[in-house]
Amino acid sequence: QVQVVESGGGLVQAGGSLRLSCAASGSSIGFGVMGWYRQAPGKQRELVASITRGGSTTYADSVKDRFTISRDNAKNTVSLQMSSLKPEDTAVYYCNVVRMAFAYWGQGTQVTVSS
Repeated sequence: QVQVVESGGGLVQAGGSLRLSCAASGSSIGFGVMGWYRQAPGKQRELVASITRGGSTTYADSVKDRFTISRDNAKNTVSLQMSSLKPEDTAVYYCNVVRMAFAYWGQGTQVTVSS
């Protein structure tokens, strides 16, 4: 059974940094694409960043040059280093991992950026 657990959210002032971590388990063959999504109140869930098993990355335009996604295939973990945070980055952040064409979600972690 696949489990996805996020950690690292919290409250930070604008301009600050936070690091989100996600650990996935329950797959003997590892995972494919791993990524982070976010959902702000009243808005749809959106892709923040994703990374393939080979290390290719994709970023939303709004976070390019501020956020960095990385993964450790041996540990089945994915991290999101967030810098120069803005109030508009406030949202619940969800980890998403893909295994055998099925997507699995974590429970979400709140990130709040105060102005």
